[in-house]
Amino acid sequence: MQKDIRVRYAPSPTGFVHIGNLRTALFNYLFAKHNNGKLVLRIEDTDQLRKVEGAVENIIRTLQWVGIEYDEGPYKGGDYAPYFQSERLEIYHEHAKYLIDKKKAYYCFCTEERLNAIKQEQQKQKQPVTKYDKKCLSLTEDEVQKNLQAGVPHVIRLNVIPGMTIKFNDFIRGEVQILSDLIDDQVLIKSDGYPTYHLANVVDDYLMKITHIIRGEEWLPSTPKHVLLYEAFGWELPIFAHLPLLLNKDRSKLSKRQGDVAVEDYKSKGYLPDALINFIALLGWNPKDEQEIFSITELIDKFTLEGVHKSGAIFDIEKLNWINAEYLRKKQGFELLIMLREELKNSKYSNEDYSDEYLMNIITIMKPRITFVRDLYEKGYYFFEEPQDYDFNLVEKIWNPTTTGILTRFKDELKIMQSFTKENLEEELKRISAELNIKKSQIIQPLRLAVTGTTEGPGILEIILLIGKEKTISRINRFLEKYQNNF
Repeated sequence: MQKDIRVRYAPSPTGFVHIGNLRTALFNYLFAKHNNGKLVLRIEDTDQLRKVEGAVENIIRTLQWVGIEYDEGPYKGGDYAPYFQSERLEIYHEHAKYLIDKKKAYYCFCTEERLNAIKQEQQKQKQPVTKYDKKCLSLTEDEVQKNLQAGVPHVIRLNVIPGMTIKFNDFIRGEVQILSDLIDDQVLIKSDGYPTYHLANVVDDYLMKITHIIRGEEWLPSTPKHVLLYEAFGWELPIFAHLPLLLNKDRSKLSKRQGDVAVEDYKSKGYLPDALINFIALLGWNPKDEQEIFSITELIDKFTLEGVHKSGAIFDIEKLNWINAEYLRKKQGFELLIMLREELKNSKYSNEDYSDEYLMNIITIMKPRITFVRDLYEKGYYFFEEPQDYDFNLVEKIWNPTTTGILTRFKDELKIMQSFTKENLEEELKRISAELNIKKSQIIQPLRLAVTGTTEGPGILEIILLIGKEKTISRINRFLEKYQNNF
């Protein structure tokens, strides 16, 4: 009979949440929800030296931002909190003592100096791996007790038996084998009394009844050590599934050296949480069809471990941008209005007072052209201020002997236009085109540059209607004053 599915997301509080860590959290979440299982959040904070202030809060805040909810933890302050390994030290010591009593582990009193000397000697001899030489395994019980009573600094090590083949099945990679001769007598309890990652991880996964361990490929080398611990305790192995690495386009490992890797960076740049989740879901998982845009409900419905592949997943920022743009286009106008007002608060236009109607009109004509909400005022800056500078190369490209006459004629007609509508503006363009025997594009290009300062954007007539007659005339005058004597 299939056990109830239980998975965990177990980050260390060492800084901001990495994109790879968020993918681990997401895949665990999707797998749990797809199988009506539970997701446990556990903070692995036994390495006190690497702990970063505020990191736990950032982990929880990030999960909330993307909508990943965990199902279990100690009940604190009226809500479920994560499990913290630093609050479970007694449990790890009990289990380490059990292994000592069963002769599966032993106390080691060797100094740092001796350990370094062993390592240097083995490196000099070009041994394939450097390992502890088991000196303390031969200590008598009396010697051990004497050292403990004297307060001699010590660790607890697992006794790895040489000459064994360690085997385990990985759901994604199949059977994995490694010789125990390549595994060191790993430390289980450090000299400061804290457990190592390996002991705390295995003990917690067993006690929390985790059925599937879904984590990044970088943890694959640690798995044989964990298998030895499961066997030493006499526990049944969970199902392991190691996710493929995240890679840059050049197939190097995704790292800070080549771009942003923290979720916080993508949040601050204006990526939508749903878009980021959609994108991350496709990093190493194949839905088996051509669909690329998924709601979280669709992801839960379709996600299986069978769809996860072995090869590294390319982090394609252009793909993320495309997905973000698709999500923005699906937003209702009022949703974008709320988001735009929030963005404007942190922009140079924060002191300006824009009506909802004006901003909604900007959203309507700019929506097909934006990737981020801020594009509404960055790409569409001309809705919020006059162009301050013009690219002289663009001016030179569009200017010809008729440019001054075209722009002068158009703004003079604007002044006397009784009904300021798109239809009347189009008629005026046709009239000028016919009278001067030129193409409409020869009118639109200089007009667009004069009014917006750029040659790209939505239709120029829509822009003119939105900013109004006076601003359009003012901008044309300013443009002519600046350049009509230059050509």
